[in-house]
Amino acid sequence: MGRVTSLDELPLRDDLRGSTPYGAPQAPLPVALNVNENTHPVPDEVASDILDDIALALRDVNRYPDREFTQLREAFAEYLGHGLRPDQIWAGNGSNEVLQHIMQAFAGPGRTVFSFAPTYSMYPLIAQGTGARWIAGTREPDFSLTPDDAAAQVADADPDVVILCTPNNPTGTPLDLAVVEAVYEATRGVLIVDEAYHEFAPRDAASALSLLEGRPRLAVSRTMSKAFAFAGARVGYLAADPAFIDALRLVRLPYHLSALTQAAAVAALRNSETMLQMVDEIVAQRDRISATLEALGYDPHPSWSNFVLFGGVDDPHAVWQALYERGVLIRDIGMPGHLRVTAGTEAETTAFLDALASIGSPS
Repeated sequence: MGRVTSLDELPLRDDLRGSTPYGAPQAPLPVALNVNENTHPVPDEVASDILDDIALALRDVNRYPDREFTQLREAFAEYLGHGLRPDQIWAGNGSNEVLQHIMQAFAGPGRTVFSFAPTYSMYPLIAQGTGARWIAGTREPDFSLTPDDAAAQVADADPDVVILCTPNNPTGTPLDLAVVEAVYEATRGVLIVDEAYHEFAPRDAASALSLLEGRPRLAVSRTMSKAFAFAGARVGYLAADPAFIDALRLVRLPYHLSALTQAAAVAALRNSETMLQMVDEIVAQRDRISATLEALGYDPHPSWSNFVLFGGVDDPHAVWQALYERGVLIRDIGMPGHLRVTAGTEAETTAFLDALASIGSPS
């Protein structure tokens, strides 16, 4: 029997041939600000509380976990507010799995998924993974969307699934709820509003959670990876109509959330006030980055997230490489003239800004 030596020799699905997996550079550099992580560690007192709950969960780890993750859904409903009930909550191993559940249920072969580019690079990959066709709409030059134009593009594309990311990744651009309302009315399909970075927006910023009532085709997704510094725990969630949640049960794997994951997330949510104290510091560093980038001659875009996209970069790869050689890892997202940097701790932010200044002016 011959040995398979390349992917081309396997009977891969035709629509996956030539594709490349998602991935950001991973390197053991002193300052890693490339994947929008919360670079602050979980506070010691919260970590201790989480460990206590995990220790209790371990006593029953020989049994399957609660398939309906009841306690976790109750905790998410309380955290989100807006009068939400546990039967309106869903969760998964990161928001990517939650989005995958949605596309498995509502997209798939012969169906389409639509969003406005540039946006989160995993959307088309998840769509393709479920066999759906990806359609990219366009944004205004400042990356914003208007209700009328967004609705017109969606109506013309007639997709089965629409995704609106707010604040948008990789641009940090906020989205007016009027756009959500207009797009919902313009589509026959389901609408996902991805609010992964919502906690970094101004405190009075409206959430699409306020629009759920009476809109059974609307879902609002969140994550614990960013504001909760829980990227390694892999916990994402959404709120929607109970019937929408029932649809996701049709495609999820049994017992998809481990007992240890559930215990850790519940404990973190119980300590949400402490966990979210770091958000203010991150926002302060984000705004410091924007101000300093402008002073250095770059063009930072307004951001309501924990990162800053900045333009005016003559040679993005050369700047990225120069920062890399100085021990700082940021993200070249492939947008001409642009780079993206995560807002880290004060020390990490200083290291990035000093390294960038040492490279010289952008022109």
